[in-house]
Amino acid sequence: MPRTKSGSLQSLRRANQERLLTLLLRKGPTHRAELARRADLSRTTVSTIVTELMSRGLVIEQDGDPDGDGRAKETLAVNPGAAVALGLDFTFDHVWVHLSDLAHNEIAGAGRAVDPDLGWSERIDVAADLLDGLIAEHGLDRDRIVGAGVGLPGPIEKATGIVSTSLPDQPWSHVHAADEFQRRLRLPVAIENNTRLEAVAEAYSGAGRGVRDLMYVGLSSGIAAGLILDGRVFRGAVGAAGELGHTSVDVDGPACPCGNRGCLVLHAGIPAVLGALRPHLGAKVTVEDVLAAAAAGDRACEGVLADVGQMTGRVLASLCNLLNPERIVIGGELARAGEVLLDPLRTAIRRYALTLVREVDVVPAALDLGARAGAVGGAALILRERPGLAAALVDLTEPAAKPRQRGKAAADADKVAG
Repeated sequence: MPRTKSGSLQSLRRANQERLLTLLLRKGPTHRAELARRADLSRTTVSTIVTELMSRGLVIEQDGDPDGDGRAKETLAVNPGAAVALGLDFTFDHVWVHLSDLAHNEIAGAGRAVDPDLGWSERIDVAADLLDGLIAEHGLDRDRIVGAGVGLPGPIEKATGIVSTSLPDQPWSHVHAADEFQRRLRLPVAIENNTRLEAVAEAYSGAGRGVRDLMYVGLSSGIAAGLILDGRVFRGAVGAAGELGHTSVDVDGPACPCGNRGCLVLHAGIPAVLGALRPHLGAKVTVEDVLAAAAAGDRACEGVLADVGQMTGRVLASLCNLLNPERIVIGGELARAGEVLLDPLRTAIRRYALTLVREVDVVPAALDLGARAGAVGGAALILRERPGLAAALVDLTEPAAKPRQRGKAAADADKVAG
């Protein structure tokens, strides 16, 4: 059936609404004239559309930078409170939930310790329970959650959303996580490696802010890298980029469960650190014990942590030669050792990297997020990369939309390709 003139105008108005919202989501507060120029629309058209978006609570006006006359010019911005982004992160022994507004401000968050042997389905139950509690506690509308960014350990197959960890005893191994989370949460879902989400958190809110080519390295029980290249998350051809811990540093070294020998994680991960220091600090030594002893000047602890930094730095030197990052952010539990670890790491990069790239900026993670960094990054990923986010926001505030219809729309929403 031919589209009526009224229908064509309505479709055009809808397309323009989505175009302006997309620009504001990507660029942030923008003057009307610049918005019209970037959208290739007349100022009259922009004014009309903005008026409607403001009436629906999607766009707000705020004071901008002064112009040449010293007068503040009003800018337009997406209303931070118009919707909510959800981030989830699943580590070895914790589940974390984070809710943020459209400006990346935290609304609420919670975490819960879990048994390391707990199965993947039960872990989703824990996350769903934490989410329900936060929604009830803060009086939030579930229908205003526009998507969930989920962090899991191991590579995530880009095409399928299946977790393809090389360690078969991991609870998420070969789980079709994208389907499972969408079925349970009834939301658009982005599945990511959790170190990659930590990189996203640092890139948008921490030590990597404003850096186009960033490498984040998480030093914990596992070792992995998250790459932001030319301002975008880099996942690799099949989604396996960043498995830094399984770089062999000793071909004659101990066998790794991944099938390789002498992997970096066997020498520089938390289990290796604790194993090296048990004769010195006792059989029940923890990471906190090691960090405290190193801070107090314990030579043995300082030496082991320096070895971690030196060995990791040698591997990173090769990556600097290959990728030439502007900045390397070091995070994870072991990074809390500070300069005891970071100074040998920088020294190794300067020793083994090419002259042109060896002065790369190496800094500690800036966000005081601890183990919940991945969940914060998950929410940020939804706000930055979810396809159709502007369309979802328009749908969310459609005057004719009914709650039941919105729930069905959420259930049928396309998955975000991780």
